[in-house]
Formats: sequence, C-alpha cells, structure tokens
Amino acid sequence: MREFTVPAHFEVEDGASTVDTVFERRVSAPSSVAFRRVVDGTWTDVTALEFAGQVVDIAKGLIAAGVGQGDRVALMSSTRYEWSVLDYAIWSAGGVTVPVYETSSAAQVEWILSDAEPVLLLLESPSMLAATAEVVTSSPTVRRTFCIDGDEGAIAELTALGNQINEDVVTARVAALKSSDPATLIYTSGTTGRPKGVQLTHSNLISESRGIRETSLKNLLKEGSRTLMFLPLAHVLARAVTIAAFDAGTTVGHTNDIPNLVSTFGKFQPDFILSVPRVFEKVFNTAKQNAHADGKGKIFDLAADTAVEWSRAQDSGPGIVLRLKHAVFDKLVYSKLRAALGGRCQLAISGGAPLGARLGHFYRGVGVPIYEGYGLTETSAAFAVNTIGRQHVGSVGQPLPGNTVRIADDGEIQLRGPVVFAGYWRNDDASAEALDEGWFRTGDLGSLDDDGYITITGRKKELIVTAGGKNVSPAGLEDQLRAHALISQAIVVGDQKPFIGALLTLDADALTGWKSSHNKPAEASPADLVDDADLRSEIDAAVAEANKSVSHAEAIKKYRILPADFTEEAGEVTPTMKLKRNVITKSYADDIEAIYAK
Repeated sequence: MREFTVPAHFEVEDGASTVDTVFERRVSAPSSVAFRRVVDGTWTDVTALEFAGQVVDIAKGLIAAGVGQGDRVALMSSTRYEWSVLDYAIWSAGGVTVPVYETSSAAQVEWILSDAEPVLLLLESPSMLAATAEVVTSSPTVRRTFCIDGDEGAIAELTALGNQINEDVVTARVAALKSSDPATLIYTSGTTGRPKGVQLTHSNLISESRGIRETSLKNLLKEGSRTLMFLPLAHVLARAVTIAAFDAGTTVGHTNDIPNLVSTFGKFQPDFILSVPRVFEKVFNTAKQNAHADGKGKIFDLAADTAVEWSRAQDSGPGIVLRLKHAVFDKLVYSKLRAALGGRCQLAISGGAPLGARLGHFYRGVGVPIYEGYGLTETSAAFAVNTIGRQHVGSVGQPLPGNTVRIADDGEIQLRGPVVFAGYWRNDDASAEALDEGWFRTGDLGSLDDDGYITITGRKKELIVTAGGKNVSPAGLEDQLRAHALISQAIVVGDQKPFIGALLTLDADALTGWKSSHNKPAEASPADLVDDADLRSEIDAAVAEANKSVSHAEAIKKYRILPADFTEEAGEVTPTMKLKRNVITKSYADDIEAIYAK
C-alpha cells in the first residue's frame, strides 16, 4: 500500500466560516473588483464593498423570510452573478445552501426537497417554478419561493423584505457559525443509483480554498487577475474555484451562454479558465474539423503533432528544428487558438474526468497549459492538482496541502485530509461504506509515483470482466475514441461477453463540415449516416487507433454507432457530461446484444 502526504502551512480556526472573506475584503480592499457582471449588455465592475452590501441586504431578507441558523435553502439556477451573491447571503444568514441543477427534472427536484428539507427555494425563472410547481407545492418544508427573474426579482424582493432587520442580526448569525458547521449540502450527480447528499462544512471549503492558494497557482490567483466561470455552480468544482478566486482577490465573471462562449472570452478576456475535459476535446475537435473543411487540414495536423512533440520535449529541451517548427506554427495556428480564449488566458484548470495525455500535451504546446486535477464532491472539489512548475502531463497532480493519498492493495485510490467530507446526509449506511477511519474510498483505480503524482486508470465499478476472465478498464479506450472529431461519446462494453465492444455517438457539429467535404447531403442527420461507408471508414480508423493503446484481449472487436447522442434530458449523462453507464446499458441493451449476435 503506497501513501503520500503534502504538509500544510495553515489551520482552520474553530470560528472561521466561508463567508468571512466578504466582510474582510469590505474593510481591507473595498474598491477591489470582486465580480464583473453584464448590465445592459456591458461588463460592469462590482467592488468588494458593493458585493458585501448586497450580501448583507439579501441575508436580512432571508432572515425575515424565516431562515434560521442551520436551515437549508435550495438554490436552483444556471451560472450567473446572482448565484454567487445568493450563496454568500445564505451563509451570512446562518443557512446551508442546497444547490440544484437548473436542468433537473421535477422528480429529481422532488427527491432533493424531500431529503434536504429546505425552508426556502430560490429559482432562476418563473418557467422553472412552473415546471416544478407540483413538487414544490407538495413539499412540507418549503415555506416560500423566490424567482431571480421574476416580476420584482428575488434580489430586490429579499432586499425589500429585510429593510426592517438590523445588520447586527446578520453579524450575530455569522459570528455564531463554526468551521465544523455544514456550509452546503450537494447531491451527487447519481451516475449509479439515487443521488446522495454530501455534507461539506465551512472547514472543508476553507481548506479547499487555502489549499489551492498555497500551491503555485497563487501566482495567478491574485488581485488583478480574472476568470470567467461557465461551468454549473451547482457542481462543486465551479463553486470551489469561485470561492478560492474570491478569497484571493481575483475578479470573477459568469456566463451561461455556452453557444457564444468564444465571443464572451473575447469581451471578458480571462487570465485563466476552469472547464471539464469534454469542452477541451470539443475545442480541439472543432478546430481540427474546421481546418480540414477549409483545406488546411494538413497544416493543422502538423501543427498539432508539433505542439505535442514540443510539450513532450520540455523535460529534455527541444532541439533547433523543433524550435523553428514550433515558432512557425505559433504564428499560423497557435496564436489563433489563444485569441479564441480572449488573448490573455495563461492557463486552464481541468477537472471532473480524465483529460488524456495527448490533449494535455497539445494545449501545453499551444501555450495554454491545462493543469489537470482530481477530486469528487466528497473532497470539496479538487483533492489533487498539477500546478505551475509542478506538472506531470497525464497525471492529476499531487494532493493539495494538508491531504494524504494512498493506493490500496486492490488499486483503489483512498483519500484523507481536511477537504474530505464527514459523511452523507441522513445516510449512515452509505457513509460507513464510503469512509474507513477517515479514509474516503473513492472507487477510482490509480497509481502513485515517488513524487506523489496520482494517475487515474479507471473505476472499480466500471471494470469490465470478459467471459475469458480478462479485466478491462474502459476509461482509456473511451478517451482515445473521443479524441476523434466525429465521435462525441463512447462507452465500452463487454462485461461477461466474449470480447470488448463499444457504443459510439456522432458529434453533430463536426459532422456538418465532414458532410460538406465528403459530398453528403447537408440535411443528413447522424441517424441517416450510421451505415454510410465513408463514415464507417473514418470510425474504423478511430477504433484501430484506440486499440493501439491496449492489448489484443482488451481491444474493441465490434462497435455500433447510435442514431442520436447521449443527453442529460434522457438521463444518460450528468450535467458535467459524465456517462451514466447503468442508464445507457439498460436503454441500449438491444444495441449491445446486437454487437454480440452471431
């Protein structure tokens, strides 16, 4: 059993809370720009003083609406400025925030409301309220709802409601908070079974923030830097990095307009971004597809290979020929990719799923290194992360300061430290199963090198055992397959089957350019092309390339292209694009059986 610890140079005080920084910045740096928000189409600064004032005013309204110390308040909204101000206001009122994805179904909302028992529900829009009206009405604990985009708006409504409350009441609520108190109750995305409520304390979130800022990322997480948050704030990753950025004095912006993300980058010009691997894959694949559609495919492919080669050569030092090639492609290709990120983006942070070494090398070679991290909701987001000057591409980095990782005899990654949660909400059995004397059993498989860098190799529950007894971890193959521009999602199958197979979906955006360059009807849908000979030739090549990374026994022998992509609406992927294998294998059982039909 291997173990590695990174020492910390901080301790979380008993009376500390996540909201303390709001009041500290109000005094120490009142004119610093805490957030930027779009007002009448223009990015507008929100100073630390202004933000603190809004937080206090809303907290008074929440107290007037009946929120008591320790009460849960559910927040269902997309990523936007109001999400953050409401989150801090809930804490300032002594409450516990219960995030709900804005894409959640009525049944999912019903489960969270019944399990968490919040006293208030804050929603983004009247249409969202209408869609959940029946389950909200039937909730025995929700006393009142507020809509951010309502006729009056939750912010204005709560501010008016709290006019008669003195700020001293808020001060007393904040003073009563202890670092061991729950700060948030986050429901897991439920890739297997019903979501469980993860209790994270103020100490967990403070340790996460301080841990991130104690690494070399502190050189970027500072006053004067800015980041654009577009991942769901209901997910722990975006929320934790927002807290760390705010604590560091970094300016945070928000957008939920994903289709226009590139143009928003150009206007906001972030110094760093946070995303999940699927977004980085999509950016690369789209750029590659566009280049091929414009007749510049060979140039792009050479540029991509050079970027990867350049990154791999950083330890030994690139030779003169590679330097010249890299300089040429920097002008022709790389500078355009950096411009698409706003022109001043120095790095990106990736989490939520494995990135893949080739993609990591590509972006580092382009000049926007992606620092891959690893964590779960149960570890307050990042447990480990690659950082500036301490990056092993292909790994997920070293533990944050104060935390310890070990690899169990069966290869499972187990974690312990101040960012690890104490248990699931009202679920002692699940807590006992997940925790062993403070060690969190992640269910992930991996390795640990002598320097403490963690490498993820798969999931214990996703391990496929073929009829011949061969153990196969599907994650690596799936990463390789998604690297192809035309493949949107891939799920490897074959448990108790004679060989390994795969279900594949097509990327509709990439397919547009491919149809044009291959003389296919523009109106042809993915379903129309699943048996197209030219398309299958491309997919055959992608599968063959992926198979090079595994042994013959682990290689994909047959695959099936599905007529439509996996969607969150169908319950097939989580909001951060993780595959729900149990749902997919059940929904597409006939397609899986067709792979093995004689």
